[in-house]
Amino acid sequence: MKILFIGDVFGESGREAIKKYLPEIRKKHNPDSVIVNGENSAHGLGITQKIAEEFFDLGVNCITGGDHSFDKKEIIPFMNEDPRLIRPINFPQHDDIPGNGIYSYRDHKGKFVTVINAMGRVFMNALIDCPFKALDKTLANIKLKTNSDAIIVDFHCEATSEIVCMGHHIDGRVSAVLGTHTHIPTADHRILENGTAYQSDVGMTGNYNSSIGMDFKAPMQAYLIGRRLDKMEPLKGPAMLCGALVEISEVTGLAENITPIRCGDHGLSQSF
Repeated sequence: MKILFIGDVFGESGREAIKKYLPEIRKKHNPDSVIVNGENSAHGLGITQKIAEEFFDLGVNCITGGDHSFDKKEIIPFMNEDPRLIRPINFPQHDDIPGNGIYSYRDHKGKFVTVINAMGRVFMNALIDCPFKALDKTLANIKLKTNSDAIIVDFHCEATSEIVCMGHHIDGRVSAVLGTHTHIPTADHRILENGTAYQSDVGMTGNYNSSIGMDFKAPMQAYLIGRRLDKMEPLKGPAMLCGALVEISEVTGLAENITPIRCGDHGLSQSF
């Protein structure tokens, strides 16, 4: 089983990269399903129903989120209506929190795939519950080869130490732990000791000639003079698609291989 996971889609340039490169990846690698982190796809902050539906029309099976999941208020009713759009599972559980942090579906071969979205707490400035306890609670009921053929975790966090600990904490219980949020692809993709595929951050799908997707002008002002005089704006132009292709055993549900996927030319090493 092959699952393609695409990292944070940033603004218009990232959306255009999905449209351009996803068909090429499908042709070359023939993934059985596609998961996309879309929390920055609407002008760098949040996601709209229109954008989500565009991703689904491209054959995306599930869209994950993060700290910007609720930035566009218009998405909240849609998040309650369409289970394919999920947000971090460890938001405090009460009636005002929309959507779900988990989605299960059958791929085109009939295999049952579960996607779990969680968010870290270190440097995130978010009043959220413990992601480790949240995943322990979830994985007590969802188990590989019992009620899921594959379990993919999008762990949206800032600190690499936190995601490394998460990877080892649930190693062997899930097929893959894939990091999002920093928008910078890491070179530590590997299979952990007990069979879980791991990468600290799969990278951004957006314009890499930028400050993690934004035009340099405003963030550079903050660094040089201590305050931003201009509004942060996503940088348009050619973008790179970054993600990971995870190959999973149909016998065990554990990973057999993880390959970085990078399409486009921004000086990053290519892996396509």
